[in-house]
Amino acid sequence: MSTSTSRPTPAAPLDLVIFGGVGDLSVRKLLPALYMAHLHNNLPAATRIHALGRQVWERNEFVAFVQEKVRGFIEDKAFIDAAWVSFLERLNYVSVDATQAPDFHTLAAALQGGSDRVYYLATAPSLFVGICANLHSAGLIDERARVVLEKPLGHDLASARQINDDVGRYFQEQQIFRIDHYLGKETVQNLMVLRFGNTIFEPLWRSPYIKSVQITVAESVGVGSRAGFYDGTGAMRDMVQNHLLQLLCIVAMEPPVSLDPDAVRDEKLKVLRSLRPMTMADVARDTVRGQYSAGASNGDAALGYLQEDNIPDGSTTETFVALKAHINNWRWANVPIFLRTGKRMAARQSEIVIEFADLPFTIFQDSPHQSV
Repeated sequence: MSTSTSRPTPAAPLDLVIFGGVGDLSVRKLLPALYMAHLHNNLPAATRIHALGRQVWERNEFVAFVQEKVRGFIEDKAFIDAAWVSFLERLNYVSVDATQAPDFHTLAAALQGGSDRVYYLATAPSLFVGICANLHSAGLIDERARVVLEKPLGHDLASARQINDDVGRYFQEQQIFRIDHYLGKETVQNLMVLRFGNTIFEPLWRSPYIKSVQITVAESVGVGSRAGFYDGTGAMRDMVQNHLLQLLCIVAMEPPVSLDPDAVRDEKLKVLRSLRPMTMADVARDTVRGQYSAGASNGDAALGYLQEDNIPDGSTTETFVALKAHINNWRWANVPIFLRTGKRMAARQSEIVIEFADLPFTIFQDSPHQSV
């Protein structure tokens, strides 16, 4: 009698290509996250990570840059010397100007080997279509390739639709991933469990039992090296129309039929369609925009927004937004929803407060409002 043990098919080698590979998003989020994936053996063995940038660097110069800049965004408890060294071995650097088609032939030479490819566009949305066109011209797109579009997608509805249409000329819809990296946070994932994994809150998760919902994402940092990008975007496009609305959708949506991405997306879409449109009178009454000025942050002197490098004189770009929204459906009728976000706030904080309605009578006269 003989037995055989089936083995899982090994994952195909992967080339992960990061446009904007030395930018703020790559340094603060992408490379630290990839290190964690490497640490937990969640990357195929032959995965290569190619960072692309306009700097004319050798690979060793990029690795030194990663050592200096990225290490500080990895928690000490997760940092293991041997894992870090083997992670650095995965890294490559390719000098590419995303607007120059000839540079993509240099990229093609670096990607020889037939691996599956993921192109992560951590760039301004104005570059998305040109990058996809240049990838196509250099023969770097096939049916196994994927493209990741980092938010924001355009600067308004028309530009977002145009980007989707133009990128769709080079990639099929199932090859395109539109990413809001904020949703990967553990606390955001846990919100789904809180809502749909127990019977305590769900019967009360509605009007009139909930008095208000408050969603706050505060940052203590300024715009830093992102000033050039940020001034054309502002807090509204950078945070409210993606991060905060995604959180609102998870708080407010109906239970999906499963955790399948399409099922969750369908319920989120219902929330967005139910948001009460704001008139100009609503905007004047229910929204606040602001801009941080010079002062102190964590005890250190801090520049005002208009004094930051690459910010034009007299810029009116907002670095703080607060607004009151409403959802026109039975579950959330007459429940105000407050959204707030800003840079150079007193403390870094991401918080969702569900304020439950007051008791009809309480013997605890000094008790605070019931909230979670």
